[in-house]
Amino acid sequence: MKKYRIRMMLAAVLGVLVSACLTAPAVAEVGQVSVVFTKGGFIVGVGGGQGVLTFRGKRYPFTVSGMSVGFTVGASTSKLVGRALNLRSPGDLAGSYAVGGAGGALAAGAGGVQLQNAKGVILQLSGPRVGVEASAAVGGVTIAMQ
Repeated sequence: MKKYRIRMMLAAVLGVLVSACLTAPAVAEVGQVSVVFTKGGFIVGVGGGQGVLTFRGKRYPFTVSGMSVGFTVGASTSKLVGRALNLRSPGDLAGSYAVGGAGGALAAGAGGVQLQNAKGVILQLSGPRVGVEASAAVGGVTIAMQ
């Protein structure tokens, strides 16, 4: 009788594990991102640009727009590359990303940023920044697939 109970318990545990595996959400993947973003302003900074997501061997173009409020003086262009984490489909990249912090560029410098949208996609981007700009602002960036 004891062996029968052990077998039944093992069968039940195995059944729970199999059903959990079958109903688990799709595994998130990583995509490669490149963006060119130009920003300028005085007090209110406004910027925009274009980028490309490479995901599962295909290229998906997108646009970037953003605004920041706080101390912003000058203009700069950033050429950023990096990764998009937690993607399940290319459309997951679209959405609003919150940005906060301070940065600047004089002639040429380097910049880096990590952003997250409501779908849980994390952008880890870095690259050179060219121009003359100083900022200590809070704002946001919106990505739209083309």
